[in-house]
Amino acid sequence: MARSSYQKLKPLYIMNYLLQNTDADHPVTVSQIIGYLDSQGISAERKSIYSDIEALQYFGLDIVQAGSGRSCGYYVDHRNFELPELKLLVDSVQSSKFITHKKTASLIRKIETLASIHEAQLLNRQVFVKNRIKTMNESIYYNVDEIHNGISRNKKLRFLYFEYNVQKERQYRRNGEYYVVSPFALTWDDENYYMVAYDSAAAMIKHYRVDKMEKISILEEEDRDGQEAYQALDMAIYARKTFGMFTGQEESVVLRLENHLVGAVLDRLGRDVFIVPDGPDHFTVRMDVVVSPQFFAWVSGFGSSAQIIGPQDVVAKMQEHIRSVAALY
Repeated sequence: MARSSYQKLKPLYIMNYLLQNTDADHPVTVSQIIGYLDSQGISAERKSIYSDIEALQYFGLDIVQAGSGRSCGYYVDHRNFELPELKLLVDSVQSSKFITHKKTASLIRKIETLASIHEAQLLNRQVFVKNRIKTMNESIYYNVDEIHNGISRNKKLRFLYFEYNVQKERQYRRNGEYYVVSPFALTWDDENYYMVAYDSAAAMIKHYRVDKMEKISILEEEDRDGQEAYQALDMAIYARKTFGMFTGQEESVVLRLENHLVGAVLDRLGRDVFIVPDGPDHFTVRMDVVVSPQFFAWVSGFGSSAQIIGPQDVVAKMQEHIRSVAALY
């Protein structure tokens, strides 16, 4: 198609040019706009530029005039995303463990297009977590999409599940046989993404790390089951109970902690948790948790400032956990 055929698209070219090249610190003149259009094979007069800018303002683009006369400039002020919001998005993508390095770079380039080319340079200078550990599974981005499709279409999923061996090679569980489950939700825990699903064979809710799933596909002929089990599950409470998404037996555990750890407990359990003062320097809290090595590690992280005081079988398991770790040293 000849460039002259683009004349009707002139307002769109102007809008694109203003969005890409202007902000409050970088207005452009009508002469610059005409020069840009000419480089695209589109002829324009000053009067038509004024008319197009007015039409774009009426359309809703926040074009602001800076100065007056022939030297005045124009820039796009408010956008769908403000610069601080874009910085927050960039930081979130950069610090996310489950997004690979390759996909991180791709997403940030797309986020930068939401700002002017000048503001995009500020996004490039955002804090980057040097040598950040990232997942090695490039397909995770599409895994998430396929899981959402399975949930929205009420279908079961099948997939391969793997771990890494000491040679950093994938080692498939169940000798490479496919898992078949009914997906219900995605949840985030300890910087990892998990799929929460119902396992019909085991008749229970389970969770799977999304970055360790491979060859996910929807089973078109099989509708999900386990609706009642999932509906009885409170996802917020489930995430709080399951430390590091490790499985185990759920129990009601009582902890005694020093007062300076109130913030840590609220961060983990939420502000609705019932805290009971225990002397001038301590408090106790009851929490329903899945007892696992990860839970014991969380408690151990507070050193002598935290203690499990009940029930006795959990205290005994904690003692055994400490002895087994101490035996290594």
